[in-house]
Amino acid sequence: MIQLPQHKKLILFDGVCNLCNTSIQYVIKHDKKDMFRFAALQSDVGKQIISEFNIDVSKTDSILLYSKENGLSVKSTAALKVAKDLGFPRNLLSGFLIIPVFIRNWVYDYIAKNRYKWYGKKASCMIPTPELQNKFLN
Repeated sequence: MIQLPQHKKLILFDGVCNLCNTSIQYVIKHDKKDMFRFAALQSDVGKQIISEFNIDVSKTDSILLYSKENGLSVKSTAALKVAKDLGFPRNLLSGFLIIPVFIRNWVYDYIAKNRYKWYGKKASCMIPTPELQNKFLN
């Protein structure tokens, strides 16, 4: 069972992806309500959720959003739900949730497929600073 603090949401991300790491830094900066916690897909917590929800990492390997209240969201739905909780004007992006999932995920998958080529890749997962350590689950 995932040990997630009450009323928090867990963002799982590709820890070696530069685009993903930059996105996580953006979320941290704009998470004024301290709503999110983070873990790399490659971490023990990430592997636990992948196993618990039978995630095929060959099809979903970039972002997952988990909360005890709402379960698991993947791909574009996860990204848009994160934006919804970041306040104005970022929350306006959640309006894209009305677009059918197969269209949103086609765009999402295209970006995800090319993210290493366009943005590069790290040799290992990012190490949070001591100030941010409490936001990251292992």
